[in-house]
Amino acid sequence: MLASEDALIQIGSIVGVHGVKGWIKLFSDTDPAEQILSYHPWHVRQHGKLIAVEVAEVRQQGKKIQVRFKDVDNRNQAEAWVGATIWTKKTDFPQLPEGEFYWHELMGLTVDNTEGEILGRVARLFETGANDVLVVEPCAGSVDGLERLIPYVEPQFILKVDLETGSILVNWSKDF
Repeated sequence: MLASEDALIQIGSIVGVHGVKGWIKLFSDTDPAEQILSYHPWHVRQHGKLIAVEVAEVRQQGKKIQVRFKDVDNRNQAEAWVGATIWTKKTDFPQLPEGEFYWHELMGLTVDNTEGEILGRVARLFETGANDVLVVEPCAGSVDGLERLIPYVEPQFILKVDLETGSILVNWSKDF
């Protein structure tokens, strides 16, 4: 049975094939990359459709991950999956300690600063190596129409994340 769309989160994508026996190359959105293999079942979005798939075999070569789906046993069948995205249920993610959040939980939260101004909503995040960065885009009620990049550094810039109210309080001036 497929999960509802809003109960799923993307964890990777299919980027190529390997060999002639149906092996598929993955790009993992998880950290560490091999964490993608611990989520079951996978739901694959292909051509606008969501399909439940079963992984028959797995192999890793360094950071590269390859899988073979059940009933996929040749290159032509594997090539049909290239470009598809891999999803799993959000409820399959482990519970995090208090004060830690998955990126998907931060997406869409309103970002307010200590001056009581709405800076926007979290559109996406990216990592720099030193820290993660919130990409905050303007929304209804924003102080201006600017996009902001706010380092996810607690407690210097990120003061409070409140999933209940859907907001993040930041120490970040609109003029930064």
